[in-house]
This record gives sequence, C-alpha cells and structure tokens, in this order.
Amino acid sequence: MSTVESTIAARKAAGSGALIGYLPAGFPNLQSSIDAAVALVENGVDIIELGIPYTDPVMDGLVIQEATQRALENGFKLEHAFEAVSAITARVSAPVLVMTYFNPVLQYGIERFADDLVAAGGAGLITPDLTADNARSWLTAAERTDLDHVFLAAPSSSDARLRLAVEKSRGFVYAVSTMGITGARADVDSAARSLVSRLRDAGSTNACVGVGISSSDQVREVLGYADGAIVGSVLVKALADGGVPAVARTAAALATGTIA
Repeated sequence: MSTVESTIAARKAAGSGALIGYLPAGFPNLQSSIDAAVALVENGVDIIELGIPYTDPVMDGLVIQEATQRALENGFKLEHAFEAVSAITARVSAPVLVMTYFNPVLQYGIERFADDLVAAGGAGLITPDLTADNARSWLTAAERTDLDHVFLAAPSSSDARLRLAVEKSRGFVYAVSTMGITGARADVDSAARSLVSRLRDAGSTNACVGVGISSSDQVREVLGYADGAIVGSVLVKALADGGVPAVARTAAALATGTIA
C-alpha cells in the first residue's frame, strides 16, 4: 500500500476514517502555508492536500480563489510547491498530496514534475481537470516514481466513468459531494452517499468525499459511509481570518468528527 492508502486503512481499522485537509501553498505567504499545514497534522488531520495556486481555478469557490490569487500576487512560483512539500514532510509524517490543475504540470514537464515531487517527499497528485481516460502520460510517470494518482468522480459520472476512475486511481477516489464549486455548505448533498455507493459497486475500497464539508458533524456523517472526509474552504477561511492559530483550532474541532 501507498502511504495514503495505509493511513486510510489505519483510520478505518480504528473504526473511523481519514480526515484530509486542504490548504493552498503560498497563502498568505510560503512560510505561513507550511506552518499551517504542519498545524493541521498536529491537530488531527491525517492527510494534507496542498493546492498549487492557479490563474483559472474553475472548480474552486470564492474563499479558495481569493487565497490562491493572493499567493500568486505575492510571487508564488511552481517551484515553491516543492519547497513547501519538502518543508512539511521534514516536520510531520503525514502524507502530502498535491492538488493541481494539469496545465502547470504540462508546462513544467510531466516527468520532471513527478521526479521533483518524489524528491520533495510528496505522496502523489490530485488532478481535478484531468480525467482517467486522458491521463496516460501522467500515469506512466506516476507509476515509474511510485506516486499516487487520485481522480475525481461526480454524481453526474456514468457507471463506465466511475469504473475507470476506480481502476486508474491509487490512494483513493475523490468523490465530489455535489455538483458545483468548492465552498462550505450547511448540508453535504445527499448525492454524496449515493455516489459512494456507486463507487463501491464499481470496486472502490477507498472513496473520500470532498466539497462542502465544514463541520465536525459533517465529517462524522461522511465517515459513516465513506473512507475519508476532505475539508478545504473552512480551513482556508480560518487561515485568512486568524492565521495559523485559527487554522489549528479549526482542524482540532473538525477532528472530533473522526472519533469512532
């Protein structure tokens, strides 16, 4: 098993599931983003999802868009993501997955990106705009370097696409809880439960739900039927409003939802 898979397996064996926390690299600056990611792990987050700021983040809601735009305005470069991964993994043992739209990977060079991510201690890649049927070059590089490759599944996905996402993903399948962009919601769409059920039917053993999760109660609800809960916007907002101490408190509160 990969480090992501073994982390999820350990949490499931404990009678719960994994808490996955998203933060953008370079927000509000590079060092603060590193400290914030470390604080997540120190306060109950099991897996880090480190986002690479991008100029056209079509899946991201306003909170994350504003954060990534600020990172770019402050001079964030792709190389800084590898610096951040290296600094985080030097301080905590939790796996770090990088979330990025695929154009920066293409511009950087797929093989070079994979090599540099491995060298930094990264666990793999989440690619929201790259579908499993168009990912041959990335899969070849990821398999060569033993990196996880996480593909997304949506409520609108056909059964055939779900089977392909399950077949080609390593680490977990990212089950998008609802149609639309990221952002905290009062209720996680009931479509998430149905989607995870369909992923199980397609053979998935690791399905993690993201988009819209913002409270410990929602984390607990999701972990009742999925293998992991992915939280982003509420953590980014906490970091924006109150810095690293606020994101640490928010992570600790969310982590109470993982208690079996």
